[in-house]
Amino acid sequence: MNVMVIGSGGREFAIGRALSKDAMVQKLYFAPGNGATDRLGENVAISDYEALALFAKERGVDLTIVGPEGPLVDGVVDIFKAHGLTIFGPSKAAARLEGSKVYMKNFLAKYGIPTARYIETDHIETAYKFIATLALPVVVKADGLCAGKGVIIAQSHDEAKKAVGEMLSGAAFGDAGRKVVVEEFLDGYELSMFAICDGEEFILLPAAQDHKRLLDGDQGPNTGGMGAYAPTPLVDDVIYEKVKTRVIRPTLEGMRAEGCPFEGVLFIGLMIVGGEPLTLEFNVRFGDPECEILMPLMQTPARELFYKAATKQLDALHVSFSNQYAVGVVMASRDYPYHNSMPAEIIVDEIIHEEIAEHAHICFAGVGSQDGVLMATGGRVLVCVGLGESIREARDRAYMLCGQVHFAGKKLRSDIAYQAL
Repeated sequence: MNVMVIGSGGREFAIGRALSKDAMVQKLYFAPGNGATDRLGENVAISDYEALALFAKERGVDLTIVGPEGPLVDGVVDIFKAHGLTIFGPSKAAARLEGSKVYMKNFLAKYGIPTARYIETDHIETAYKFIATLALPVVVKADGLCAGKGVIIAQSHDEAKKAVGEMLSGAAFGDAGRKVVVEEFLDGYELSMFAICDGEEFILLPAAQDHKRLLDGDQGPNTGGMGAYAPTPLVDDVIYEKVKTRVIRPTLEGMRAEGCPFEGVLFIGLMIVGGEPLTLEFNVRFGDPECEILMPLMQTPARELFYKAATKQLDALHVSFSNQYAVGVVMASRDYPYHNSMPAEIIVDEIIHEEIAEHAHICFAGVGSQDGVLMATGGRVLVCVGLGESIREARDRAYMLCGQVHFAGKKLRSDIAYQAL
């Protein structure tokens, strides 16, 4: 089977890494990939989706997997399907679950899926009146895609009003903020859950926890994610069952009723309050860095899972997972998430410690290649992933690998998985 992965980050590297270990995958392409994905397959510098679909047909690509949300919201799946190609991911219409927070919140309300109390509006006074009714803190979300930065948790009513004003004026996020969602803050603990869906059936992966804040102790600004671990002991069979029956099943039924069956990864951001799962948000692709820790836990070949989902055959597939734990630690550049950093050479020490060599690995993300030298070029540069029989063992191995990686200005949190430990 020939497979193509669309995207260029650590998530796409992790998917490609899993595919590269599969003897059934003959040729692996990345579009566009990054400075390290060409170690796993061939990078393809085609950005136009029509041209990319034609390339896939010419090269006999049997399966395309879409990593990031941008191409999904832009309709890459519809384009590939129009060419008769097999592609894993939701249609443009289904991708509205992430592409529009207003659509997503209204969908939750329409189909009775538990979530926070909210309003959606493009009128500043309406937002101000609702803010006045909420206890602190207050959550303000821009409607459109903002690269993971369109959510403000305001600690005062004045801060919430300021956030609304900046979004609605276009000053904060341009057109993506011309409509806002204001909602109550839920006090509990967050979880990331991922369901692989084929429109009717789904397979739920082990629950993960992400670390969004830049600094130890969940301090500093929100980022795209500074680390994650899975599975989390904060989930039991009761919570899994509630998520399946109260969130995933009604979502799939609702999307079919809307005329856009959901196929692909349904990423559910949850808040667990008093043992009850409430939906914070939907994304329509794997999280990053959650993908980097979930891929090595899968014992069923990733190729088989994604292909069966893309061809509506999940009911015929039994998926198995490792009994191990995985911890991923993000290494970011000096000025992340405030500014772009100067490129810096990445040096990885020779791994002579058998424990690291066998139970840890790197997923490269914001990297380029310059004269054969790997360079840190993005905000989140790479993820060091450790596996173990316990969360502590997996975490220790991830941090041991972090100690072998060097580039100017590197920064990382030292407390990933602290919630479980």
